[in-house]
Amino acid sequence: MKIWFDGGCRPNPGVIETAVFTGGVVYHRADRGQGDNNDAEWLALLDALAVARDLGAGDVVLLGDSAMVVDQVRGRARRIPVRFGGYLAQFRVLAAGFDRVRVRHVARSHNLAGIALSQNGA
Repeated sequence: MKIWFDGGCRPNPGVIETAVFTGGVVYHRADRGQGDNNDAEWLALLDALAVARDLGAGDVVLLGDSAMVVDQVRGRARRIPVRFGGYLAQFRVLAAGFDRVRVRHVARSHNLAGIALSQNGA
């Protein structure tokens, strides 16, 4: 199952919102608390895993436009700032509940969740 994710906030930092897109449906969360765009991207990834779980997916491909988040999840980041360590730990716990999880980077113009999020104002 392919699932696109994106997060944003205005102003930055500010109120975070996320969007997850799969199967022609947008899962939008308007208030995920306060933070910056990096927090928003991480929360969107975690929301994508929650949607996948709720839909009963076993094999998921998560597609996002945040190179930072994708690199951190895939182990390509040279270092992971302490502030993101909790997100990565949550991701690993949630991902363990699936048969297979892959995270891939896509261009912003190809991120269906990002397109949906921009239409909602973030």
